[in-house]
This record gives sequence, C-alpha cells and structure tokens, in this order.
Amino acid sequence: MKPWGLKAILIGAGAALVLVLLVGLLVWRGDILEDWLDPKVPYQTYTPPPAPNYASAKAWALRPDSGKPTEAPADVFFVHPTTYDGGHDWNAPIDDEQADRTLKRVMLPNYAGPFAKVGRVFAPRYRQASLYTFLTLREDAREARAFAYGDVEAAFRWYLEHDNHGRPIILVGVEQGGTLVQRLLTDVVAKDPALLQRLAGAYLVDTVTPKAAFGTDLPPCSSRRQARCVVAWAMGWADAPDAATRILSRALVWTPDRQLDVLGTQPALCVNPVLGAETEVLAAKRQNLGAVNATGMDWGERPPLLPHEVSAQCKGGLLRVSHPSAASLRPSGSWSDRKKERDYNLFYADLETDAKARVATLMGRTDFPTLAPPIEKTVVIKPSPIHRAH
Repeated sequence: MKPWGLKAILIGAGAALVLVLLVGLLVWRGDILEDWLDPKVPYQTYTPPPAPNYASAKAWALRPDSGKPTEAPADVFFVHPTTYDGGHDWNAPIDDEQADRTLKRVMLPNYAGPFAKVGRVFAPRYRQASLYTFLTLREDAREARAFAYGDVEAAFRWYLEHDNHGRPIILVGVEQGGTLVQRLLTDVVAKDPALLQRLAGAYLVDTVTPKAAFGTDLPPCSSRRQARCVVAWAMGWADAPDAATRILSRALVWTPDRQLDVLGTQPALCVNPVLGAETEVLAAKRQNLGAVNATGMDWGERPPLLPHEVSAQCKGGLLRVSHPSAASLRPSGSWSDRKKERDYNLFYADLETDAKARVATLMGRTDFPTLAPPIEKTVVIKPSPIHRAH
C-alpha cells in the first residue's frame, strides 16, 4: 500500500471516530452532565455549608428597611427556585456566585417581580438543594431537599419577629421554593390562628402539590375575591400528551410524616393563575393579562407586558398551557439553564392582579389600596404675624 493511501485511511478512520464520539456526546449528553453534577458522596457523610445568619443582610437577596415608611400595604415572603447546579455540594452555599447571579438576574425579576407593587418583598437566601437533586429520586436527593426547609422556616420566623409588625402577608414559592412554602403553610401558618388571619394568599408557582395537603382553614382558592387560600399549579404544554405522567407521577411531595415521596396517583392541586380559581374552565388567550421576559432587568424596574400570549386550562391536576408566540418567551441558555425554572413568566400580570385582589379582600376593601406617598420631611408652620390697620 502506498504511504498516501495509508494516510488517507488513517485520516478517514480518525474522522469516523470523531463523528462517533460527537454522536455519542449528543445522545448521552444529558447523562454525562447529570453524572458531572452528582456530588458522589452519600448524604449521611456529607457536611452541608454553614447555616445562614438571618440577622445579617448577606442572608437576604431582598430585605427592605422595615423601619422606613412605605406605600405597600402588605408584605411578600418569597422563596426562590433552584439556581445552583451542583457538582460538589448537595446543598448550595448561600454565597455561590453563579447561583446568586442567576437568582438576581433571572428569578427575582421574573417571579418576585409580579409582587413588587403589592407589598414589600423579603427573599431569603437558603441552602437550596442542587439542580441534581431534581434529576434523580435517590434518597440522598430527598434528604438534601428536605434539609433546605430548615433554613426557610428559620428565615420566616426571623422575618415574623423582626420585620412583619402585624402586616398582611403573601407567601410565594417557585418550584423548589414552592415545595418548601407548602410545608411552611402546613407546619407554621395553619397552626397559628393569628398568623392565618393575616395571610392574604399563598402562591406555589410551578409546584406539584397534593390536593389533600390543605384543609378547610386554608383551602385552594375558588375565586379571585378570596383571602386565606392557596394558588398552586404545575405547568405542562398543552400539546404534550405525556406531560401529566412525566411531570406529576414522579414529582416529590411532602407526606403526612414530613418525608418527601413521589406523588404517584394522588390528585394534584391546580388553581388556574389566569382565573384565580380551582376550575377546569379554559382561560382563553384574550384573558391572559400579560407575560414578560424580565431577565437581566434591575429590581424594581417594570418589564413591558406581552398580553394574550397563552391559554391555560387545568386538566388532570396539570395546568396545560399553549405555546406563546413571542420570541422572548422561549427557552434559552445552557443545558442546565433549561432544566431550571423558565427565564420568563407567562402569568406575570395575572399574578400581580390576583395578589392585589386578595390583599384588598383581606383588608375589607373592594379595590387595592393606593396610598399617598409617605411624608419623609417634617415642615413646621409658624403663625404669621397679624398687622392691624390703624
């Protein structure tokens, strides 16, 4: 064989090998990345990062000055979704830079943003379970997710003692945060009659929640003009026939003995965020008040609304949503970014309107109170001298 022939064969074989490796990488990419995110240490021998000190500003992503006058009539306690990929820790340190950047850039503007006009928003950092724990049903992952609840309860109790001062409360949790807020509702709020009276509403956004989790004192919301109730849903695309099985049956939820186990065949709670009620009535696109993509926006900056983007209907415990048409309302980012909560919010304006209505109801009003700006400067008015005519 001539040298150039052997060389051509070797080049061809090399190219074929590279092609096989690339195809394999595409086919098994998810498995490879999941394995990379696995901490590879049993949770029983794992040492979690140091606990947050909620007396410190560093333990809060958002914490308004509770002593400063405010127009907001209520408080919002917001528990963020997963922002930490994993790889070394089962539970994230609260100062992980990449996770905190995702929190500030994506999750707060899109998911805490709808409540910024409703109340003062308090958002604790906590030792969240890593993204990897949502990709497996291993016992280690369940323990990591259960561990995160301790921080959220500690932050909530700190907030109640130092910041709330008897104001109306809205509880909001998204994805992982929603599961933690569900337990907060059953373990803390529902057991405190005075606290329950101050609850305008609770929102478990994109969270699989057992329908049997709440009793008559804290029911699913049946209308928008109702307080002390729960709005919860998990979302799937309307054109995905396997969405209910894929999303609901394997979701981990709290059992009565405070363990995390699969939902299985239990009915899931679905309250339509467009209608503000537990119903299977279809909410048409024209009823959708406004979706947004607020990623990258500064906190407090209001994003432009995109109304009438999606229809939504509860079916079989899942909120089935049509695909939006706006290019900004499509998944983006890396593989791990796409596994986290979406970087846009299809129900931004619907949630804002819903929360305002529930606060108004709690306060015995027909409309959301618009308060005058606080007086921050005191002006002393002195009597003017009176000059009598002679």
